[in-house]
Amino acid sequence: MNINFKEFTRNKSNFIFVGEAGSGKSEIAINFAKYLADFNEKPVHFFDMDMTKPLFRSRDVKEEIEGMGIIFHHEEQFFDAPTVVGGVNLLLKDDSCYVVMDVGGNDIGARAIGGFAPKVNKDNTAVYYVLNAYRPWSGNLNHIDGTLSSILKISHIKLDKIHMISNPNNGISTTVEEVLEGNLKTAEMIGPLMDIDFTCVSDTLYEDVKAKTDIPLMPIHLYLTYQWNQ
Repeated sequence: MNINFKEFTRNKSNFIFVGEAGSGKSEIAINFAKYLADFNEKPVHFFDMDMTKPLFRSRDVKEEIEGMGIIFHHEEQFFDAPTVVGGVNLLLKDDSCYVVMDVGGNDIGARAIGGFAPKVNKDNTAVYYVLNAYRPWSGNLNHIDGTLSSILKISHIKLDKIHMISNPNNGISTTVEEVLEGNLKTAEMIGPLMDIDFTCVSDTLYEDVKAKTDIPLMPIHLYLTYQWNQ
């Protein structure tokens, strides 16, 4: 079944996506922002906070995101001298708009939001931790605990703010079976400890996956596709 976005956004204005590098945060954040923009209820601001990698960044499709009616924020990074994006504090406390933040991977990327912790830990903010069963540091509970703990420590996000998302994908060649198997693996590891809010699946596989499971699904379109990666 498709997820109920109205339910997930109830009393929330800010949505922050964290997790290990390569988990799929950027694609999910872009799609989430588009769903919010489609509500046409209030302005959507998108912050690319990634300071950790030169590729697979939201800013690479900035024009496409802005074409969705989303207000895009980022700062150019200069090698080992990253710059913090402006306007975060102001908009995180503004309930008249939605804020979506795409944060860089692991604890290194999470440093970018450590200074905003007092506002991130408010009731109007949801922090989504993305788990991809096919990435090295989501393969077992010890790895997940280690990565999550380091992110929480450096970002000062409270554990009770974390919502789990399953994103079982192996790139553009992912199969329906891999989605189902990867999600089952994640659910078996995390399920006894925390609920998984929803599972992400490529929009090209969505109907086939939906026919084989009753878990809440979020179909996502792949925006960050480079010619050499197709």
